[in-house]
Amino acid sequence: MSDTSEKVAKFFTAYPLQTFEKRHIMVRAEESLPGVFYIIEGRVSQYDITPSGNEVVVNVFKPGAFFPMSWAMNHTPNQYIFEASSKVSAHVVPAADAVQFLKDNPDVTHDLLGRVYRGMDGVLRRMAHLMGGGAKSRLLFELLNAAYRFGEHQKDGTLFIPFKESDLARHSGLARETINRNMQELKTSGVVSVTRGGITIKHLDRLEAMLGTTL
Repeated sequence: MSDTSEKVAKFFTAYPLQTFEKRHIMVRAEESLPGVFYIIEGRVSQYDITPSGNEVVVNVFKPGAFFPMSWAMNHTPNQYIFEASSKVSAHVVPAADAVQFLKDNPDVTHDLLGRVYRGMDGVLRRMAHLMGGGAKSRLLFELLNAAYRFGEHQKDGTLFIPFKESDLARHSGLARETINRNMQELKTSGVVSVTRGGITIKHLDRLEAMLGTTL
C-alpha cells in the first residue's frame, strides 16, 4: 500500500463502518446521501435506468475507492443509483469532512485526479464503441475493461472476472440475448469460458486483437 493509500485508509476508517448485502440499494437517485462512502470490501455499481427500463452501469467502485465526490465537492444533485454488486463493507464520512481532508492533503487530491482522468479515458473509449462499434465491439470492450480493473490472475495463466453475463448486459446496455449470442462465439473459439462463479479469460491477447479489428 502506498503512503497516499495509507493516509486515505487512516482517515476514512476512523468513521463508522456499515455493511450492505448483495443487491442492496445503498443510494437511490435524487435521494439525500448519508455521506461519502469508502469501500473496504466488495464492489458498488453506479447505474442509471433508461426510459425503456433497462439498467445501464456507468461505473463500478472497488476497495479503496471513495464516492460520490462530485456531489460532495460541487453539491451536484445525485442522479444515479448506487447498488452493492457483492457484499459490501464501507465507512461513511460526512461530505464536509471528506472535502476538508482533500484540501488539507494535496497528494491525496492529486491521486484522486489521476484516477478521475483514467476513468474519463475509459468513458471516452466506451463512447467511441457505443457510437461507432457494433454489439461485439461493445461486449469486447466491457470484457477487457472488467479484466483490467477486476481480473484475478490464476495459476494456469488465465484471468478470472467475478462477473456474470447479466452484468455485462448492464454495463454495455445490450440485451441479454445479444450478450449470450456473442459470448457463445467467444466460448466456441476458446477465448473465454463461463461458470456460475464468473468468466474466465483464457487468451487476453486475442481479446485485445479482436477489439482492435471490430471498431
